Amino acid sequence: MVFSSPIFLFLFLPVVLAVYFLLPGLRARNHWLLLVSLLFYAWGEAGFILLLLVSTLANFELGKWVERTENLRRRKIAVGVAVVVNVGFLAFFKYAGLVTASLNVPLKLLGLGALPVPHLALPIGISFFTFHALSYVIDIYRRKWRAARDPRDTALYIFFFPQLVAGPILRWNAIAPQLEKRGFDRAVFAEGIRRFVGGLAKKMIIANAVAVPADQIFSLPAAGLSAPVAWLGVVCYTLQIYFDFSGYSDMAVGLGKMFGFQFLENFQFPYTAQSIRDFWRRWHISLSTWFRDYVYIPLGGNRVSAARNHGNLVAVFFLCGLWHGASWTFVVWGLCHGLFLVLERTAWGATLDKLPRPLRHLYALLIVMMCWVLFRADSFSGAAHYFAALLGAGQGVQAQPVRRFASNEVIWALCLGTAFSLPLWSGLKAAGERLSRFLPEQFRGAYFGLGQLVEIVLVVALLLISSAWLAGGTYNPFIYFRF
Repeated sequence: MVFSSPIFLFLFLPVVLAVYFLLPGLRARNHWLLLVSLLFYAWGEAGFILLLLVSTLANFELGKWVERTENLRRRKIAVGVAVVVNVGFLAFFKYAGLVTASLNVPLKLLGLGALPVPHLALPIGISFFTFHALSYVIDIYRRKWRAARDPRDTALYIFFFPQLVAGPILRWNAIAPQLEKRGFDRAVFAEGIRRFVGGLAKKMIIANAVAVPADQIFSLPAAGLSAPVAWLGVVCYTLQIYFDFSGYSDMAVGLGKMFGFQFLENFQFPYTAQSIRDFWRRWHISLSTWFRDYVYIPLGGNRVSAARNHGNLVAVFFLCGLWHGASWTFVVWGLCHGLFLVLERTAWGATLDKLPRPLRHLYALLIVMMCWVLFRADSFSGAAHYFAALLGAGQGVQAQPVRRFASNEVIWALCLGTAFSLPLWSGLKAAGERLSRFLPEQFRGAYFGLGQLVEIVLVVALLLISSAWLAGGTYNPFIYFRF
Protein backbone atom coordinates (compact mmCIF):
# COMPACT_ATOMS: atom_id res chain seq x y z
CA MET A 1 0.00 0.00 0.00
CA VAL A 2 1.38 3.41 -0.94
CA PHE A 3 0.40 6.85 0.29
CA SER A 4 -0.49 8.03 -3.22
CA SER A 5 -3.23 5.46 -3.78
CA PRO A 6 -7.02 5.73 -3.47
CA ILE A 7 -7.21 2.82 -1.02
CA PHE A 8 -4.85 4.63 1.37
CA LEU A 9 -6.24 8.15 0.96
CA PHE A 10 -9.94 7.42 1.07
CA LEU A 11 -10.23 4.26 3.16
CA PHE A 12 -7.16 3.24 5.16
CA LEU A 13 -6.14 6.66 6.55
CA PRO A 14 -9.65 7.92 7.47
CA VAL A 15 -10.48 4.65 9.26
CA VAL A 16 -7.14 4.57 11.09
CA LEU A 17 -7.53 8.18 12.27
CA ALA A 18 -11.16 7.72 13.33
CA VAL A 19 -10.49 4.60 15.41
CA TYR A 20 -7.27 6.08 16.83
CA PHE A 21 -9.06 9.09 18.32
CA LEU A 22 -11.98 7.00 19.59
CA LEU A 23 -9.75 4.66 21.57
CA PRO A 24 -9.16 5.51 25.25
CA GLY A 25 -5.58 5.71 26.51
CA LEU A 26 -2.20 5.83 24.81
CA ARG A 27 -1.46 2.10 25.13
CA ALA A 28 -4.62 1.16 23.26
CA ARG A 29 -3.80 3.72 20.57
CA ASN A 30 -0.25 2.37 20.24
CA HIS A 31 -1.57 -1.17 19.85
CA TRP A 32 -3.99 0.02 17.17
CA LEU A 33 -1.17 1.74 15.29
CA LEU A 34 0.91 -1.44 15.43
CA LEU A 35 -2.00 -3.52 14.10
CA VAL A 36 -2.69 -1.21 11.16
CA SER A 37 1.05 -0.85 10.45
CA LEU A 38 1.34 -4.61 10.09
CA LEU A 39 -1.70 -4.57 7.81
CA PHE A 40 -0.14 -1.72 5.80
CA TYR A 41 3.04 -3.74 5.20
CA ALA A 42 1.28 -7.07 4.67
CA TRP A 43 -0.89 -5.47 1.97
CA GLY A 44 1.98 -5.89 -0.47
CA GLU A 45 4.49 -8.07 1.42
CA ALA A 46 2.45 -10.67 3.30
CA GLY A 47 5.09 -13.32 2.57
CA PHE A 48 7.73 -11.46 4.60
CA ILE A 49 5.68 -10.18 7.52
CA LEU A 50 6.36 -13.19 9.76
CA LEU A 51 10.08 -13.11 9.00
CA LEU A 52 10.31 -9.41 9.87
CA LEU A 53 8.34 -9.96 13.07
CA VAL A 54 10.80 -12.67 14.10
CA SER A 55 13.66 -10.25 13.38
CA THR A 56 11.92 -7.60 15.48
CA LEU A 57 11.48 -10.00 18.39
CA ALA A 58 15.16 -10.96 18.12
CA ASN A 59 16.12 -7.28 18.34
CA PHE A 60 13.83 -6.85 21.36
CA GLU A 61 15.69 -9.66 23.15
CA LEU A 62 19.07 -8.35 22.01
CA GLY A 63 18.15 -4.94 23.40
CA LYS A 64 17.33 -6.46 26.79
CA TRP A 65 20.65 -8.36 26.73
CA VAL A 66 22.59 -5.17 25.96
CA GLU A 67 20.75 -3.23 28.69
CA ARG A 68 21.23 -5.70 31.53
CA THR A 69 24.94 -6.30 30.76
CA GLU A 70 27.04 -3.92 32.85
CA ASN A 71 30.46 -5.21 31.87
CA LEU A 72 31.64 -3.05 28.94
CA ARG A 73 33.37 -5.90 27.13
CA ARG A 74 30.28 -8.10 27.32
CA ARG A 75 28.09 -5.23 26.21
CA LYS A 76 30.28 -4.79 23.16
CA ILE A 77 29.93 -8.49 22.41
CA ALA A 78 26.16 -8.21 22.76
CA VAL A 79 25.89 -5.23 20.45
CA GLY A 80 28.31 -6.94 18.06
CA VAL A 81 25.98 -9.91 17.86
CA ALA A 82 23.10 -7.53 17.14
CA VAL A 83 25.05 -5.84 14.33
CA VAL A 84 26.01 -9.19 12.79
CA VAL A 85 22.43 -10.48 12.96
CA ASN A 86 20.88 -7.35 11.42
CA VAL A 87 23.54 -6.72 8.79
CA GLY A 88 23.59 -10.44 7.96
CA PHE A 89 19.82 -10.37 7.46
CA LEU A 90 20.16 -7.39 5.10
CA ALA A 91 23.16 -8.88 3.27
CA PHE A 92 21.46 -12.21 2.66
CA PHE A 93 18.45 -10.71 0.92
CA LYS A 94 20.02 -7.70 -0.73
CA TYR A 95 23.61 -8.55 -1.61
CA ALA A 96 23.81 -12.32 -2.13
CA GLY A 97 23.22 -11.89 -5.87
CA LEU A 98 25.77 -9.07 -6.21
CA VAL A 99 28.47 -10.97 -4.29
CA THR A 100 27.92 -14.16 -6.27
CA ALA A 101 27.90 -12.38 -9.64
CA SER A 102 31.08 -10.51 -8.68
CA LEU A 103 32.82 -13.75 -7.64
CA ASN A 104 31.89 -15.34 -10.95
CA VAL A 105 34.04 -12.82 -12.85
CA PRO A 106 37.43 -14.07 -11.50
CA LEU A 107 36.14 -17.65 -11.51
CA LYS A 108 35.41 -17.33 -15.23
CA LEU A 109 38.87 -15.88 -15.89
CA LEU A 110 40.42 -18.83 -14.06
CA GLY A 111 38.39 -21.27 -16.13
CA LEU A 112 36.39 -22.46 -13.13
CA GLY A 113 32.70 -23.09 -13.07
CA ALA A 114 30.38 -20.22 -12.23
CA LEU A 115 28.36 -20.20 -9.05
CA PRO A 116 24.58 -20.08 -9.39
CA VAL A 117 23.39 -16.51 -8.83
CA PRO A 118 20.52 -16.43 -6.33
CA HIS A 119 17.51 -14.32 -7.24
CA LEU A 120 15.87 -13.53 -3.94
CA ALA A 121 12.76 -11.43 -3.55
CA LEU A 122 13.69 -8.28 -1.65
CA PRO A 123 11.44 -7.25 1.25
CA ILE A 124 10.23 -3.70 0.64
CA GLY A 125 12.07 -1.15 2.76
CA ILE A 126 14.54 -3.69 4.18
CA SER A 127 17.36 -1.12 4.34
CA PHE A 128 15.23 1.25 6.44
CA PHE A 129 14.05 -1.66 8.59
CA THR A 130 17.64 -2.71 9.28
CA PHE A 131 18.83 0.78 10.20
CA HIS A 132 15.91 1.22 12.60
CA ALA A 133 16.77 -2.09 14.26
CA LEU A 134 20.46 -1.16 14.52
CA SER A 135 19.58 2.21 16.04
CA TYR A 136 17.40 0.45 18.61
CA VAL A 137 20.22 -1.76 19.91
CA ILE A 138 23.01 0.82 19.62
CA ASP A 139 21.03 3.54 21.42
CA ILE A 140 20.45 1.08 24.28
CA TYR A 141 24.16 0.21 24.27
CA ARG A 142 25.08 3.88 24.50
CA ARG A 143 22.56 4.31 27.33
CA LYS A 144 20.64 6.95 25.38
CA TRP A 145 17.38 5.23 26.26
CA ARG A 146 16.32 2.05 28.00
CA ALA A 147 15.19 -1.10 26.22
CA ALA A 148 11.48 -1.53 25.55
CA ARG A 149 9.58 -3.41 28.25
CA ASP A 150 6.99 -4.65 25.77
CA PRO A 151 7.95 -6.19 22.39
CA ARG A 152 4.97 -4.38 20.89
CA ASP A 153 6.75 -1.07 21.52
CA THR A 154 9.80 -2.29 19.62
CA ALA A 155 7.55 -3.53 16.82
CA LEU A 156 5.67 -0.22 16.59
CA TYR A 157 8.96 1.72 16.46
CA ILE A 158 10.15 -0.40 13.54
CA PHE A 159 6.84 -1.02 11.74
CA PHE A 160 5.08 2.35 12.23
CA PHE A 161 3.51 2.74 8.79
CA PRO A 162 4.34 6.42 7.97
CA GLN A 163 8.08 5.68 7.87
CA LEU A 164 8.13 1.91 7.40
CA VAL A 165 9.21 1.52 3.80
CA ALA A 166 11.08 4.74 2.90
CA GLY A 167 11.94 6.64 6.05
CA PRO A 168 12.78 9.08 7.47
CA ILE A 169 15.17 6.87 9.43
CA LEU A 170 14.15 7.14 13.08
CA ARG A 171 16.19 6.83 16.27
CA TRP A 172 15.00 4.77 19.22
CA ASN A 173 16.04 7.44 21.71
CA ALA A 174 13.87 9.99 19.83
CA ILE A 175 10.76 7.83 19.34
CA ALA A 176 10.69 5.83 22.59
CA PRO A 177 9.69 8.84 24.77
CA GLN A 178 6.87 9.61 22.31
CA LEU A 179 5.57 6.06 22.58
CA GLU A 180 5.14 6.66 26.32
CA LYS A 181 3.85 10.22 26.30
CA ARG A 182 2.36 12.39 23.59
CA GLY A 183 -0.75 14.46 23.28
CA PHE A 184 -3.06 16.01 20.74
CA ASP A 185 -2.56 19.54 19.53
CA ARG A 186 -4.99 20.97 16.99
CA ALA A 187 -2.36 23.22 15.40
CA VAL A 188 0.09 20.32 15.07
CA PHE A 189 -2.63 18.12 13.54
CA ALA A 190 -3.47 20.88 11.03
CA GLU A 191 0.22 21.25 10.18
CA GLY A 192 0.33 17.48 9.64
CA ILE A 193 -2.49 17.75 7.10
CA ARG A 194 -0.71 20.59 5.28
CA ARG A 195 2.55 18.63 5.16
CA PHE A 196 0.81 15.48 3.95
CA VAL A 197 -1.10 17.27 1.18
CA GLY A 198 2.01 19.20 0.15
CA GLY A 199 3.97 15.95 -0.12
CA LEU A 200 1.19 14.33 -2.12
CA ALA A 201 1.21 17.30 -4.52
CA LYS A 202 4.99 17.02 -4.92
CA LYS A 203 4.58 13.38 -5.92
CA MET A 204 1.52 13.63 -8.15
CA ILE A 205 1.97 17.00 -9.84
CA ILE A 206 5.74 17.23 -10.26
CA ALA A 207 7.53 13.91 -9.66
CA ASN A 208 5.15 11.73 -11.68
CA ALA A 209 5.05 14.22 -14.56
CA VAL A 210 8.84 14.43 -15.00
CA ALA A 211 9.21 10.68 -14.37
CA VAL A 212 7.70 9.92 -17.78
CA PRO A 213 10.37 11.66 -19.92
CA ALA A 214 13.11 10.62 -17.48
CA ASP A 215 12.21 6.94 -17.87
CA GLN A 216 11.80 7.25 -21.63
CA ILE A 217 15.12 9.04 -22.15
CA PHE A 218 17.20 6.82 -19.86
CA SER A 219 15.80 3.75 -21.64
CA LEU A 220 16.89 5.01 -25.08
CA PRO A 221 19.76 3.20 -26.78
CA ALA A 222 22.95 5.16 -27.38
CA ALA A 223 21.91 5.72 -31.00
CA GLY A 224 18.77 7.53 -29.86
CA LEU A 225 20.50 10.07 -27.61
CA SER A 226 21.52 13.61 -28.45
CA ALA A 227 22.98 16.23 -26.10
CA PRO A 228 19.71 18.22 -25.68
CA VAL A 229 17.68 15.06 -25.05
CA ALA A 230 20.27 13.71 -22.58
CA TRP A 231 20.31 17.00 -20.64
CA LEU A 232 16.52 17.04 -20.57
CA GLY A 233 16.58 13.50 -19.16
CA VAL A 234 19.02 14.25 -16.37
CA VAL A 235 17.18 17.46 -15.42
CA CYS A 236 13.91 15.53 -15.29
CA TYR A 237 15.43 12.79 -13.15
CA THR A 238 17.08 15.34 -10.86
CA LEU A 239 13.68 16.84 -10.14
CA GLN A 240 11.91 13.48 -10.08
CA ILE A 241 14.06 11.91 -7.39
CA TYR A 242 13.91 15.03 -5.21
CA PHE A 243 10.16 15.60 -5.39
CA ASP A 244 9.42 11.88 -5.23
CA PHE A 245 11.51 11.28 -2.11
CA SER A 246 10.96 14.61 -0.37
CA GLY A 247 7.26 14.26 -1.16
CA TYR A 248 7.19 10.89 0.59
CA SER A 249 9.15 12.34 3.52
CA ASP A 250 6.72 15.26 3.82
CA MET A 251 3.81 12.84 3.84
CA ALA A 252 5.51 10.71 6.49
CA VAL A 253 6.28 13.73 8.68
CA GLY A 254 2.71 14.96 8.22
CA LEU A 255 1.23 11.58 9.16
CA GLY A 256 3.47 11.46 12.21
CA LYS A 257 2.16 14.85 13.34
CA MET A 258 -1.44 13.67 12.96
CA PHE A 259 -0.72 10.92 15.49
CA GLY A 260 1.31 13.19 17.79
CA PHE A 261 4.81 12.11 16.70
CA GLN A 262 7.68 14.38 15.73
CA PHE A 263 9.99 12.97 13.04
CA LEU A 264 13.35 14.28 11.91
CA GLU A 265 13.12 16.52 8.84
CA ASN A 266 14.69 14.76 5.87
CA PHE A 267 15.28 17.57 3.35
CA GLN A 268 16.28 21.21 3.49
CA PHE A 269 16.28 22.45 -0.14
CA PRO A 270 19.32 20.39 -1.21
CA TYR A 271 19.51 21.88 -4.69
CA THR A 272 20.40 25.25 -3.18
CA ALA A 273 23.64 23.75 -1.80
CA GLN A 274 26.94 25.57 -2.33
CA SER A 275 29.10 22.42 -2.10
CA ILE A 276 28.78 18.65 -1.89
CA ARG A 277 29.33 18.90 1.85
CA ASP A 278 26.45 21.37 2.02
CA PHE A 279 24.35 19.07 -0.17
CA TRP A 280 24.65 16.23 2.34
CA ARG A 281 23.57 18.54 5.14
CA ARG A 282 20.35 19.06 3.17
CA TRP A 283 19.70 15.77 1.32
CA HIS A 284 18.30 12.66 3.08
CA ILE A 285 19.30 14.16 6.42
CA SER A 286 18.16 11.16 8.45
CA LEU A 287 20.51 8.89 6.46
CA SER A 288 23.53 11.20 6.45
CA THR A 289 23.24 11.86 10.19
CA TRP A 290 22.75 8.11 10.81
CA PHE A 291 26.01 7.33 9.05
CA ARG A 292 27.69 10.23 10.87
CA ASP A 293 26.61 9.11 14.34
CA TYR A 294 26.82 5.34 13.96
CA VAL A 295 29.73 4.89 11.52
CA TYR A 296 31.78 8.04 10.86
CA ILE A 297 32.25 9.20 14.47
CA PRO A 298 33.01 5.68 15.80
CA LEU A 299 35.68 5.41 13.08
CA GLY A 300 37.32 8.55 14.50
CA GLY A 301 35.44 11.31 12.71
CA ASN A 302 37.45 14.54 12.64
CA ARG A 303 39.60 13.50 15.62
CA VAL A 304 42.13 11.58 13.53
CA SER A 305 44.81 12.47 11.00
CA ALA A 306 43.80 14.04 7.70
CA ALA A 307 44.65 10.87 5.77
CA ARG A 308 42.59 8.66 8.06
CA ASN A 309 39.75 11.17 8.09
CA HIS A 310 39.67 11.10 4.29
CA GLY A 311 39.65 7.30 4.39
CA ASN A 312 36.75 7.40 6.84
CA LEU A 313 34.75 9.64 4.51
CA VAL A 314 35.34 7.34 1.55
CA ALA A 315 34.42 4.28 3.63
CA VAL A 316 31.20 5.91 4.82
CA PHE A 317 30.12 6.83 1.31
CA PHE A 318 31.09 3.41 0.00
CA LEU A 319 28.61 2.02 2.54
CA CYS A 320 26.10 4.75 1.64
CA GLY A 321 26.21 3.71 -2.01
CA LEU A 322 25.94 0.03 -1.12
CA TRP A 323 22.99 0.77 1.17
CA HIS A 324 21.07 2.20 -1.78
CA GLY A 325 21.26 -0.90 -3.91
CA ALA A 326 23.02 -4.15 -4.80
CA SER A 327 24.79 -2.73 -7.85
CA TRP A 328 28.29 -1.42 -8.41
CA THR A 329 26.82 1.69 -10.04
CA PHE A 330 25.38 2.65 -6.64
CA VAL A 331 28.75 2.01 -5.01
CA VAL A 332 30.55 4.24 -7.52
CA TRP A 333 27.84 6.89 -7.03
CA GLY A 334 28.63 6.85 -3.31
CA LEU A 335 32.38 6.88 -3.90
CA CYS A 336 32.07 9.90 -6.20
CA HIS A 337 30.32 11.85 -3.45
CA GLY A 338 32.95 10.67 -0.98
CA LEU A 339 35.73 11.79 -3.32
CA PHE A 340 34.34 15.31 -3.64
CA LEU A 341 33.84 15.52 0.13
CA VAL A 342 37.52 14.65 0.52
CA LEU A 343 38.51 17.22 -2.12
CA GLU A 344 36.50 19.90 -0.32
CA ARG A 345 38.62 19.32 2.80
CA THR A 346 41.79 20.17 0.83
CA ALA A 347 42.99 23.26 -1.02
CA TRP A 348 40.20 22.56 -3.51
CA GLY A 349 37.68 23.46 -0.83
CA ALA A 350 39.54 26.63 0.12
CA THR A 351 39.53 27.71 -3.54
CA LEU A 352 35.84 26.84 -3.86
CA ASP A 353 34.98 29.03 -0.86
CA LYS A 354 36.45 32.05 -2.65
CA LEU A 355 34.20 31.69 -5.68
CA PRO A 356 30.99 33.75 -6.02
CA ARG A 357 27.87 32.03 -4.70
CA PRO A 358 26.34 31.43 -8.18
CA LEU A 359 29.47 29.57 -9.29
CA ARG A 360 29.58 27.50 -6.09
CA HIS A 361 25.93 26.63 -6.61
CA LEU A 362 26.53 25.69 -10.24
CA TYR A 363 29.48 23.50 -9.22
CA ALA A 364 27.44 21.61 -6.61
CA LEU A 365 24.43 21.18 -8.88
CA LEU A 366 26.49 19.86 -11.80
CA ILE A 367 28.32 17.33 -9.62
CA VAL A 368 25.05 16.13 -8.11
CA MET A 369 23.40 15.82 -11.54
CA MET A 370 26.34 13.91 -13.01
CA CYS A 371 26.25 11.55 -10.07
CA TRP A 372 22.51 11.04 -10.62
CA VAL A 373 23.37 9.60 -14.03
CA LEU A 374 25.31 6.83 -12.29
CA PHE A 375 22.51 6.39 -9.78
CA ARG A 376 19.87 6.03 -12.49
CA ALA A 377 21.84 4.02 -15.06
CA ASP A 378 21.39 0.25 -15.19
CA SER A 379 25.05 -0.39 -16.00
CA PHE A 380 28.41 1.33 -16.37
CA SER A 381 28.21 1.04 -20.14
CA GLY A 382 24.81 2.72 -20.10
CA ALA A 383 26.19 5.49 -17.89
CA ALA A 384 29.20 5.93 -20.21
CA HIS A 385 26.94 6.30 -23.27
CA TYR A 386 24.83 8.81 -21.38
CA PHE A 387 27.85 10.88 -20.30
CA ALA A 388 29.07 10.86 -23.90
CA ALA A 389 25.69 12.18 -25.05
CA LEU A 390 25.74 14.91 -22.40
CA LEU A 391 29.11 16.06 -23.75
CA GLY A 392 27.84 16.01 -27.32
CA ALA A 393 30.16 13.17 -28.30
CA GLY A 394 28.98 10.44 -30.63
CA GLN A 395 25.47 11.75 -31.28
CA GLY A 396 23.22 8.85 -32.19
CA VAL A 397 22.22 8.36 -35.80
CA GLN A 398 18.66 7.80 -34.58
CA ALA A 399 18.63 10.71 -32.12
CA GLN A 400 15.15 11.64 -30.95
CA PRO A 401 13.90 15.24 -31.06
CA VAL A 402 13.45 17.05 -27.74
CA ARG A 403 9.85 17.92 -28.55
CA ARG A 404 8.96 14.21 -28.36
CA PHE A 405 9.53 14.34 -24.58
CA ALA A 406 8.83 18.00 -23.72
CA SER A 407 5.06 18.10 -23.61
CA ASN A 408 3.21 21.04 -22.06
CA GLU A 409 2.64 18.98 -18.91
CA VAL A 410 6.37 18.27 -18.62
CA ILE A 411 7.30 21.92 -19.20
CA TRP A 412 4.91 23.03 -16.47
CA ALA A 413 6.27 20.37 -14.11
CA LEU A 414 9.84 21.49 -14.85
CA CYS A 415 8.94 25.10 -14.10
CA LEU A 416 7.12 24.19 -10.86
CA GLY A 417 9.91 21.83 -9.85
CA THR A 418 12.57 24.47 -10.39
CA ALA A 419 10.57 27.06 -8.44
CA PHE A 420 9.78 24.80 -5.49
CA SER A 421 13.33 23.47 -5.28
CA LEU A 422 13.89 26.90 -3.73
CA PRO A 423 12.43 28.06 -0.38
CA LEU A 424 9.76 29.94 -2.32
CA TRP A 425 6.75 29.37 -0.08
CA SER A 426 8.60 30.01 3.19
CA GLY A 427 10.09 33.13 1.61
CA LEU A 428 6.66 34.44 0.65
CA LYS A 429 5.33 33.78 4.15
CA ALA A 430 8.31 35.55 5.72
CA ALA A 431 7.83 38.51 3.39
CA GLY A 432 4.15 38.63 4.34
CA GLU A 433 5.03 38.67 8.04
CA ARG A 434 7.47 41.52 7.50
CA LEU A 435 4.83 43.42 5.53
CA SER A 436 2.28 42.96 8.33
CA ARG A 437 4.48 44.98 10.70
CA PHE A 438 3.71 48.11 8.71
CA LEU A 439 -0.06 47.62 8.96
CA PRO A 440 -2.12 49.42 11.60
CA GLU A 441 -2.86 47.25 14.63
CA GLN A 442 -6.57 46.98 13.84
CA PHE A 443 -5.83 45.43 10.41
CA ARG A 444 -3.27 42.82 11.45
CA GLY A 445 -5.81 40.27 12.69
CA ALA A 446 -7.72 40.47 9.42
CA TYR A 447 -4.46 40.19 7.47
CA PHE A 448 -3.41 36.98 9.24
CA GLY A 449 -6.96 35.63 8.99
CA LEU A 450 -6.86 36.19 5.23
CA GLY A 451 -3.48 34.48 5.03
CA GLN A 452 -4.85 31.42 6.86
CA LEU A 453 -7.85 31.34 4.54
CA VAL A 454 -5.60 31.47 1.47
CA GLU A 455 -3.50 28.63 2.89
CA ILE A 456 -6.61 26.49 3.51
CA VAL A 457 -7.85 27.14 -0.04
CA LEU A 458 -4.44 26.16 -1.44
CA VAL A 459 -4.34 22.95 0.59
CA VAL A 460 -7.85 21.97 -0.56
CA ALA A 461 -7.00 22.85 -4.17
CA LEU A 462 -3.79 20.78 -4.07
CA LEU A 463 -5.66 17.82 -2.58
CA LEU A 464 -8.34 18.01 -5.30
CA ILE A 465 -5.79 18.38 -8.11
CA SER A 466 -3.65 15.54 -6.73
CA SER A 467 -6.72 13.32 -6.36
CA ALA A 468 -7.72 14.06 -9.95
CA TRP A 469 -4.24 13.15 -11.18
CA LEU A 470 -4.33 10.06 -9.01
CA ALA A 471 -7.63 8.97 -10.55
CA GLY A 472 -6.45 9.57 -14.11
CA GLY A 473 -2.83 8.46 -13.81
CA THR A 474 -0.99 5.17 -13.81
CA TYR A 475 0.67 3.40 -10.88
CA ASN A 476 4.03 4.99 -10.12
CA PRO A 477 5.58 3.78 -6.84
CA PHE A 478 8.01 5.89 -4.82
CA ILE A 479 11.63 5.49 -5.95
CA TYR A 480 12.98 4.75 -2.48
CA PHE A 481 10.59 1.83 -1.95
CA ARG A 482 13.14 -0.42 -3.63
CA PHE A 483 15.83 0.41 -1.10
